Amino acid sequence: VAAEVSDEVGELVPALEKALGEVKNDPVAWAKKAVEEWGADAVFLLLTSTDPKATDAPAEQAAETVLKVEEAVNVPVIVYGTEDLDKDAEIAKVVATKAEGKNLLIGPAKEENFKKVGAPAIGYKHTVAGMTPIDVNLAKQLNILLTNLGMEADKLVIDPTTGALGYGLEYTYSVMERLKIAALAQDDSMTQMPLLANIGFQAWKTKEAKSSQEDYPEWGDPEKRGIMWEAVTAVALLLAGADILVLRHPESIRLVKQLIADLSG
Repeated sequence: VAAEVSDEVGELVPALEKALGEVKNDPVAWAKKAVEEWGADAVFLLLTSTDPKATDAPAEQAAETVLKVEEAVNVPVIVYGTEDLDKDAEIAKVVATKAEGKNLLIGPAKEENFKKVGAPAIGYKHTVAGMTPIDVNLAKQLNILLTNLGMEADKLVIDPTTGALGYGLEYTYSVMERLKIAALAQDDSMTQMPLLANIGFQAWKTKEAKSSQEDYPEWGDPEKRGIMWEAVTAVALLLAGADILVLRHPESIRLVKQLIADLSG
């Protein structure tokens, strides 16, 4: 279970604002709290500040944040850009270089920029998350492209794109399930990589998670509603075979980790 941490936050729903408090403006403190108090097994650092459509912070500045977060926690760190092909490629190169040998999980690499993301990861010993739009064959094809580039298969993670409860969850579930079946039953080496489910972003942007009680009194407490929307999405994708669950709310993290412990015990 990975905790999502952003280097820059905009407007948050009240439930997340309350949960994060002062750390929302300090990614290092946020990451430390996620690991030490919330029990996160990894940190998913979203470099929101680098979005060319918003702040457009330079890659060098983002890389400094990555290094500070990586030094502050003793768990794996996942580093994601904002899905801008050119900027993400630039970030991947700078981050991979400055964090040489740290084995960060860098993403998202897409078919359009996989060479620019993958090459520095190979050169500076990192792992890559390949993102494709909810399709088994596209996920497999991107892994083939990355391994042909020189990536070791065990240095790849599949991000098949995630849909939240009520917003494409069944489609995501089906694709993850088919990837796992291909990996385990058919021994397909290009589908045997761990699966990453980026749940927090998708769950908390849904109408059901962010609407106030004044707007929909019959829906009940919005804080509990949002937490459960995130946690239920996570549990479903866990059962589908997801290996890395990226969550936002500390209570969602606690609930999902407790379920995993119960199922494992």
